[in-house]
This record gives sequence, C-alpha cells and structure tokens, in this order.
Amino acid sequence: MSPVPVPDLPGVGRRENLRDRIRDALRAAIISGKLEPGVVYSAPALAAQLGVSPTPVREAMLDLVKGGLVVPQPNKGFRVTELSEQDLDDVAAVRLLIEPPTVRDVVAVIPAEDLPELRRMAQAIVDAVECGDLVAYIEADHVFHLTLLGYRGNRYLVDVVADLRSKTRLLGLTPLLRSGRLIRSAAEHHELLDLVEARDADGAELLMRRHIGHVRGLWAGGAEERP
Repeated sequence: MSPVPVPDLPGVGRRENLRDRIRDALRAAIISGKLEPGVVYSAPALAAQLGVSPTPVREAMLDLVKGGLVVPQPNKGFRVTELSEQDLDDVAAVRLLIEPPTVRDVVAVIPAEDLPELRRMAQAIVDAVECGDLVAYIEADHVFHLTLLGYRGNRYLVDVVADLRSKTRLLGLTPLLRSGRLIRSAAEHHELLDLVEARDADGAELLMRRHIGHVRGLWAGGAEERP
C-alpha cells in the first residue's frame, strides 16, 4: 500500500514542546477521521501540511504507535489502524464504567475559583465547532474532559481514559457539523459546568452518560445514540 496525499491539516505553530503538539494534532485528526483508517501516510507529507520538519512528525507518530493508533510501514510511512464495531462498543462500555461515576465524584471537590478556566476550556470546544475545525474540536474536548477527571486525583484513571478516548473514532462528526447538530453537542460542556456549579452530582453523572452515548452513536456515524 503506497502513501497517499494527506488532507489539509492546521499548522501546529512553534511551541516549546513541538513533538507533543504534533502528536496531539495527529491524534485528533485520526479520531475525527481526517486521517482515514487503513490509509498509509508518510512523515514528509504530514510535515508539509503541518508546516514543520519531518523529524518531529516521525517522533510523534512513534508515540502514536505505542498507543495503537498507527502501525509503521517500512519505507512507506504509518498506517492508521482500523477498529471494528465491536471494538468501539467495548471502548464505550469501559468509558461508561469509569467516566460518569468519576464526574459524579468530582462535582463536590472542584473549587469555585477553577470554574472560569473550565468555562474557557468549554468555550474553546464551542469555538472550534463554530469555526468548522474538527481537529481543534477534538483537541479541546480531550483537554476539557481529562482536566475534569483530573480532580479525582488519580493519574492512573486519567491515563486509562486518555487511552480509551484515543481509541474512539468519531467518523460521524462531519455530517453533524454540516447539519448544525454538533454545536448543540458542544454546548453540553457548558451544561455540564452548570451542573458542577450547582453541585448537582446526579445530573452531572447522567449528562456524562448521555455524552458518551453521543460518541458511540451519532458521532461514530450511527443513526441514533447507543446505550
């Protein structure tokens, strides 16, 4: 299988930890389906799209190899891994076991003074949708949810959820964006913070269950939410 031209990807800019920025951008592109499952992409082609040199791209892709998102193809590049429907069901099932009860637990411990920053993170998700930038949307969503779970004080739990989220595929995002339904979903992050601010642990847990249902159902390309 030969490497193929890559889709337009946003530049990652010049930041202190360029490798991490590239890894996050590529991970988001894979999850959103911008980098397609089963397709081989070369590091030089990806680097050209991102506006960086090939070396940090190769390093970032090797990080993604460890996470199972891509597989190296000697002398060609990296192939994006494919997940079966059963794989996606299993990922969603484990997330449902972990994330809703964890959100319930953190509602009581999130300091009121942290809410403005969490609101900023939630708004970054909305802003990305309004700009039609799915890669930025995935990145902002990733940061928001892991930050929220981090209040549980268990870094192993956060690492597990980060890995599970990386294995998710949201191939239905583009039609949702075009239909305007993704902006309503993005607004759920502010709704979740409303529940946190009201210290409504039951409501926050229920909203997280619905949110993950979106991921496995509508967002993954299905016709409706899945349990």
